[in-house]
Amino acid sequence: MKSIAVIGSGTMGCGIAQVFAQHYYSVVLIDSNKEALDRSKKTIEKSLDIQISKELITIEEKESTLNNLILSSDLQSINSSIDLVVEAITERLEVKQALFKQMDQLSGPHTILASNTSSISIHKLSEVTSDPSRVIGMHFMNPVPRMPLVEIIQSKSTDPTIVDQIVQLTKNLNKIPVVVNDYPGFVSNRILMPMINEAIECLGDGVATVEGIDQVMKLGMSHPMGPLFLADLIGLDVCKFILEVLYEELHKEKYKAHQLLVQLVNEGHLGRKTNRGFYDYTDPKNPTPLNF
Repeated sequence: MKSIAVIGSGTMGCGIAQVFAQHYYSVVLIDSNKEALDRSKKTIEKSLDIQISKELITIEEKESTLNNLILSSDLQSINSSIDLVVEAITERLEVKQALFKQMDQLSGPHTILASNTSSISIHKLSEVTSDPSRVIGMHFMNPVPRMPLVEIIQSKSTDPTIVDQIVQLTKNLNKIPVVVNDYPGFVSNRILMPMINEAIECLGDGVATVEGIDQVMKLGMSHPMGPLFLADLIGLDVCKFILEVLYEELHKEKYKAHQLLVQLVNEGHLGRKTNRGFYDYTDPKNPTPLNF
């Protein structure tokens, strides 16, 4: 594989495009919102500058990465020369299915169609394409440039040779692939989201403060960050949506989004991306835990 298309220039799309471009793949990052595309370029440049400041890459490597990256607001940038398309748009089944129909029509018969979904069935996405065997999940973790894991999701229709190709591709990115089967939430979020939900319930019940809950999990359980801080990083709207998918598919109370989470999302407090969630991010270098 040499030519990659990434659709969606949000946090995940930016990170995915950056990682591919840093590893010498030709990447087109596509988003219909031109303002979002402009922001994505600045985001990628900032990320690369941080790596330079930490002496992880050189200025020449930054320039090479940017040279490997093309920004486009036209979905027609996908064509038969693209080897892999990675979808990284909103977590809504009907929106993703509509996009996968277009990806299928625009790409070549050899093109692998991948989704970065964190919860939606790969099989349901593949059903709207002409060839479900070339559809797979590539669930990168946030922040993409730093996190080593890529959860590779194979549906019952995915061709095993496609799985092998994506596993090797992931290794080429210096990431660690873990192949899982196509179940709601896969492994990562099926385990993570109930923990986050339980942490929110502890907060709602008054068991401890935001800081107290996160400190217990960091200092006592060796988690690199607490579950409430992590929820803010993921996005509280994303956490709520994943829990709703899990609850609808698995019918277990532990996946029912806690009312406090629902309330914060309804109020527009979505975490780091809105500067307020369980923490206040007015000063992003010094997030302040809020009182509830």
